[in-house]
Amino acid sequence: MAHTIVAGGGIGGLATAISLARHGHRVTVLERRDAFTELGAGIQLGPNAFHAMDRLGVGAQVRARAVYIDELRFMDGTTGRRVASMPLTDAYRERFGNPYAVVQRMDLYEPLLEACRRHPDVELRVDCAVTRYEQTAGEVTAVLASGERVTGTALIGADGIRSTVRRQLVGDGDPRVSGHTIYRSVIPMEEVPQELRWNTVTLWAGPKWHFVHYPIGGGAYFNLAATRDDAAAEALVGKPAARDHVLNEFPELGETARRLLELGRDWKAWVLCDRDPVDGWTDGRVALLGDAAHPMLQYAAQGACQALEDAVVLGELLGGSGADEVVQRLEKFNAERRERTARTQLVAREMGRRLYHPAGAAARERNAMLSSLSAQDMYDKVAWLHGDCDFVADAGVRAGVRAAGARAAGAAR
Repeated sequence: MAHTIVAGGGIGGLATAISLARHGHRVTVLERRDAFTELGAGIQLGPNAFHAMDRLGVGAQVRARAVYIDELRFMDGTTGRRVASMPLTDAYRERFGNPYAVVQRMDLYEPLLEACRRHPDVELRVDCAVTRYEQTAGEVTAVLASGERVTGTALIGADGIRSTVRRQLVGDGDPRVSGHTIYRSVIPMEEVPQELRWNTVTLWAGPKWHFVHYPIGGGAYFNLAATRDDAAAEALVGKPAARDHVLNEFPELGETARRLLELGRDWKAWVLCDRDPVDGWTDGRVALLGDAAHPMLQYAAQGACQALEDAVVLGELLGGSGADEVVQRLEKFNAERRERTARTQLVAREMGRRLYHPAGAAARERNAMLSSLSAQDMYDKVAWLHGDCDFVADAGVRAGVRAAGARAAGAAR
């Protein structure tokens, strides 16, 4: 049995482990932290994520925890006027074969973790930071901070945007700092006025800022995320932010959006980072996946979705492969995923610039463009991303994924 090492126990790493194990691999997941857990609040999951989760065997568990959103709503954050909305109910689900939903990160992470724990061929190890790798023609060794060496037939770097595996494989230095600071808060839904408990992902766009909110935790909590284009030059991860500071960063907010922002407490701040797309994610028996391969800004809501897609494709490609086929299969994985993920990275950047943060005449032009689109027009624009099952390696598998997605979409209605 082939033995694959996965560096990183986040969403991408666990999804990769279960995908490989379901295709006949023995998998060792090496997590640098002292526990398997996931930080952060809400995640948006498009139909493409549900297609992938069904293939990984965790779709039903995540669906049971999800909030099924009625629409994506785009508002002018200064005037309070609705600019556009994309319905996400029957017509959307029929077209794309699955729902659009929001979850807490742990609502996605825990089903993946439990699937790994149940599988006899997945070993989960903590306090195992991978510092570098070595390889020969027939095997690859992950060298840990402790000095321990773990050897297998392949190594998958799923160790995030500051991946140590990427540092050796690509060597492109630190991530690119976007200059955007995001403030996040989660509050009980009971603290939100009844008339503002919209079952939507709502985005309020303003000059050099935007504010997003939606329900999570089965509707028990309210997720708030406010982003400022403030030219931040240094990365920041989860630093506490005073409530008054957050409110002062968004003085132009209209009345309704302001009411919602004022509900937040225990704010934490991050400075968003990504990287430029690269063509090559492989080095012999080593490959990158998820944020280690193609980290992206939040604006397309696809970071976790693309990591899940990666895991599905990798499992399909490495399934049944012998030790002498690994290098070729990893190169094929890179080739199959490169164009789609690079496009998503660049689209996410462009959305932040052109849709979320313009001012003056540019904002008015944006509003006019968005308000002119019908629901069908919007579906056409996102079809390449939300509805695409071609991330799956095998054509026969694609048909199975579509059939499973159609069944699930019917059950969700």
